[in-house]
Amino acid sequence: MSDVVVVGGGFGGMSSAARLAKLGHDVTLVERSHVLGGALGSESSQGFTWDAGPSTTLLPAVVRDLFRKSGRPLERELDLQPLDLVREHRFADGSSLALPGGSRAAQLAAVESLGAGLGRQWVDHVASYGDVWELLRREWFERPWNPDLAPKELTSLLASRESLHKRLRRSFKDERLRLVGGHAAVADGHDLRNVPAWLGITSYLEQRFGTWTVPGGIAALGGAMAERLVLRGVRVLTSTTAVDLVVRSGRVVAVHTTTGEIPADLVVVAIDPRRLPSLAPYVERTMPAIPPVVCHLGLEGDLPDLPHEVVIHGDPLLVVRTGGKAPAGAAAWTLHGRGRLAEDIVVALARGGIDVRKQVVARVDRSPRDLVEQWGGSPHGVQWRGPRTARERLGPRTPVDGVLTAGASATTGPGLPFVGLSAALVAEVVGRAERG
Repeated sequence: MSDVVVVGGGFGGMSSAARLAKLGHDVTLVERSHVLGGALGSESSQGFTWDAGPSTTLLPAVVRDLFRKSGRPLERELDLQPLDLVREHRFADGSSLALPGGSRAAQLAAVESLGAGLGRQWVDHVASYGDVWELLRREWFERPWNPDLAPKELTSLLASRESLHKRLRRSFKDERLRLVGGHAAVADGHDLRNVPAWLGITSYLEQRFGTWTVPGGIAALGGAMAERLVLRGVRVLTSTTAVDLVVRSGRVVAVHTTTGEIPADLVVVAIDPRRLPSLAPYVERTMPAIPPVVCHLGLEGDLPDLPHEVVIHGDPLLVVRTGGKAPAGAAAWTLHGRGRLAEDIVVALARGGIDVRKQVVARVDRSPRDLVEQWGGSPHGVQWRGPRTARERLGPRTPVDGVLTAGASATTGPGLPFVGLSAALVAEVVGRAERG
C-alpha cells in the first residue's frame, strides 16, 4: 500500500483521491479552503443558490465511470439529466439560434433556420471532427502520454499550427456560424487565433452526446464526491494549504503544508502547479485562462422564459444561465461577461435585449480576481497560446519522480469531463496498490 497525498479538493483532486483509494492506496487529501468542491461549489444569498462554476457537463459517461470505479453507481447518488438545448445564441443582427444537442438531424434543422444551406454547412463541419475525436480520445485523453509510443497521426495533430480561428473562417462565410463554432473556447477565456483547430471537437461532443446537468445545481456533484471520499476512507484535511513538495534525491517524499509535513510515497497535484515552487519552473511558459466576470441574480416578478443558457454575442460577450435554486415564484440566474464590459453587467444585459433590472432582489458579484483567489487558481486551466501549449502543461506525469498532476491545469480538454479524465489517467499510471 502506498501513502498518497492529493493536493487540491476540487473535482480533479476528489476524483483522483476516490479512484486511488478504491485501488487500495492510503490517501490523504489537503485543501486550502474550509470546504471541498472548488469551482463545483455554490453561492447563496437571501434564499437563492447559484452554481459558483459550471452548470452543465458533457460526456456523462465520464462521470458515470468515476462513480462506478470508486463505489456505488452514479444513479444511486445523483440524477444527471440531459438538456433539450445546448444553448440559445442571439446575434447582433437580431437573429437567434436555439441549438439542440445529441442529434445531428435536430441541429441540421435548427441551423437551417438561419439561412438555406447553412444547416448542411454546420453538420458537415461538425462531422469533420468525428475521426479527430476518436484519435484524441483513444490516444490522448484516455492514455497517459508517452512520446515514444504515440502514433504519428497524433503527434502530427498536436503539432499542427492550424488555429480554430482559421478553421472556422475556412468553413463558414456566415459570421454567426463562426461565433457558434468558437463560442466554447471564447467563453473559457481563449483567443481563437491561439486555439488549435482540433479543439473544435467540443461542437462534435455537444452534437453527439448533448449537454447534461443536475436538477437544482451541478454543485450537488461536488457534494456527492465529498461523500464518496468518506465512503472510501480518504483522510481529508481542509483549511490546509500545500506550501511545496519535499523532494530528496529527485523524488518526492512529503508535502510541506501550513500544518506540517505529510509523508508521501506519491503526490497528485490537482491545483495550478505554479503554486508549488518545486513545479513552477516546469510551467513558467504557461498562463492560466482567466475566469469571466460573474454576477449572480435573484429575481422576482415577470421574467422572460429562457432556456438553461443564452449567449448574447458581441463585445462584451454575455452568457445568461438559469436554473439555480430560488424561493417559490422567483428565479436564480447567473450572468457571465467577457470583453469590453464598460458598464454594469445587468445594464449591458438590458442593452442586449434582456432587461431584468426592476426584478433584481438579490445580487452577488464576483470579479475574475475574486474567483481566482477563492479557488486558488482558474478552473479554465491553461490558456492556449498555440499548439505548443499542449505539451507545456504537466500531466499526468511530471519531471519530479513520484509526482503526478490532475485537474484543469493538467488537461487540454474543456470542462468537467476532461478534468475527470485527467484523474482516470492518474489512476491508470499508479495502478492497484501492492499488498505487503
